[in-house]
Amino acid sequence: MLMTDAAALLPSTPLQKRVLVVAIVASFIAILDGFVVNLALPAIGRELGGGLVIQQWVVDAYLLTLGALILVAGSLSDHFGRARILEWGLAGFTLTSVTCGLAWNGEVLVVSRALQGIAGALLVPSSLAMIVTFFSGPAQSKAIGQWSGWTSAAAIVAPLIGGASVDLLSWRVIFFINVIPAVAVWPILAGLRKSDAATDTSKKIDYLGAFLAMVGLGGPVYAFIEQGRMGWSNMVVWMPLAVGAVGLVLFLIHEARTPEPMLPLRLFGIRNFGWGNIATLAIYGALSLGFFAVGIYLQQMGGMKATTAGIALLPATVLLMLTASFFGGLAGKYGPRWFMTAGPFICGIGFLMTLAVQEPLNYWTQVLPGQIVFGIGLSTLVAPLTAAILGAVPTEEAGIGSAVNNAVARIAGLICIAFAGLIIGPVFSRQGLMNAVVVTAVLFFLGAAASAVGIRNPVLGAAVMDSPEGPAADDGGTAAQRA
Repeated sequence: MLMTDAAALLPSTPLQKRVLVVAIVASFIAILDGFVVNLALPAIGRELGGGLVIQQWVVDAYLLTLGALILVAGSLSDHFGRARILEWGLAGFTLTSVTCGLAWNGEVLVVSRALQGIAGALLVPSSLAMIVTFFSGPAQSKAIGQWSGWTSAAAIVAPLIGGASVDLLSWRVIFFINVIPAVAVWPILAGLRKSDAATDTSKKIDYLGAFLAMVGLGGPVYAFIEQGRMGWSNMVVWMPLAVGAVGLVLFLIHEARTPEPMLPLRLFGIRNFGWGNIATLAIYGALSLGFFAVGIYLQQMGGMKATTAGIALLPATVLLMLTASFFGGLAGKYGPRWFMTAGPFICGIGFLMTLAVQEPLNYWTQVLPGQIVFGIGLSTLVAPLTAAILGAVPTEEAGIGSAVNNAVARIAGLICIAFAGLIIGPVFSRQGLMNAVVVTAVLFFLGAAASAVGIRNPVLGAAVMDSPEGPAADDGGTAAQRA
C-alpha cells in the first residue's frame, strides 16, 4: 500500500521533478543548519569556550537573522523570481558555511552563524513558493507533503549528522558538509531560470521593515540570553529589551501604514493563514526547545556520545519520512483541520512520556517509546499544516506567504532557545529536562487547540487545477478563504 501511495505522489512532468528536487535540497540545508549544531554544542563549548551563553548564541544568531530577514526574502522572491533568489541564497550559504567551519573563537562563529542565517533566509520561502507556483490542487498537497517530509526530517536527522561529525571527525564538519548538496543542485537550479519569471518588479522592497524586525527581535533575544549571566537589573540587559520592545511596536505600525509591507498584516485576516500561524508558533517553539534540551541532556547527563545521542533521536525521522507524503495526500483529500489537531496532541503525549527518565538513563524504556509516539504525531501534522497555510493565500503571494510562515517557525525557535536558560536553569540537570519537557508538551497542546478552534477545511471541489507546467489563471487559491 505504501509503495503504491508513494508512486502516486511523484510529480508528473520533468519540470515538476526538477522543481521539487531543488525545493527540497535548498530548504533541507537551511533548516538542517538550524538544528544540526545542537549535539555539537558541548564540543564547540570545549574547544571555543564561552559556556551556555555561547551555546545559546550559536543557535540563536542563525535563527535571529533567518527569522527576521525571511520576510523580506519572501518579497525578494516575488519581486525578482524564485530561482534567482535561490541562486543568491545557495551561493551565500555555501560561503558562510565555510566561514563557520573555519571559526577560531566563539565570537567569530556567532557572527558567521548570523551571516549564514541571512543566506538561509533567501532559501526557504523561494523553494516552497516554487512548489506552490508549479503545482496545484491535490498534486500541490502531495508535493508539499514530500517537501515537508524531507525538510522537517532535517530538524530530526540533524542530531545524527551532528553527533557522528563530532565523534568521528570534528564539529566543524557539520558546516563544511553543506557545500556538497549546494554544488550538486546548482546545475538543476540554473536550468529553472528560464521557467521562472518575476511576478511584479514594480514593487518596492521593505528594507525599513526588515531593519525594525531585526531590532525588535534582536533586543529581547539578547536580553533573555544574557540575563542569566548579568541579571535583569543590568543596563546591558534591560536596555536592549526596551529598545527591542519599541522596535516591535514601530515594526507593526510601519507594516500597517506602508503601501508595500514585507509583512502584509491583511493576510492574517484569512482564517486558515492566521490560525495556522498561531499553531505554527506553538508547534515549532516546542520542537526547538524539546530537541535542544533532550539532545544535550542525553550527552551531559545520560553519558551518551554525540553519535549515540543522534541515533537515539532517529526513530521519529524514519516515521516522518515514511508517512509524511501519505498524510499530505489525506489532508488534500479530507482537509487539514483534524490532522493538525491530532498531530500536535500526539507529539505532546510523546514528550510527556520522557518524564519517565531516571538516573541512570535507560534509553529503551525511558526515551524510545516517547520518540515513537512523537514521530507518529509529527508525521500527522507537518504536511497538513503547511498545505493549510499556503493554500489560503493567493498564488501570486506564495513567496511572502511562505516567508511569513517560515519566519513564524524560526522566531518560535529563537524565542524558546532564548528562554532555555530560564526554563532549564544555568546547569543541565534532570529537573531542568523535566521543566523543558513539560513546557514542550504544553506548547504542542496549544498548537492542537489553535488548529481545532481556528482551522477550516476547504470547500470540496473549489480548487482550480493548473497546467502541469505552471499555474493557470485562477482566483488565487481562495477556496480556503471561503471555507
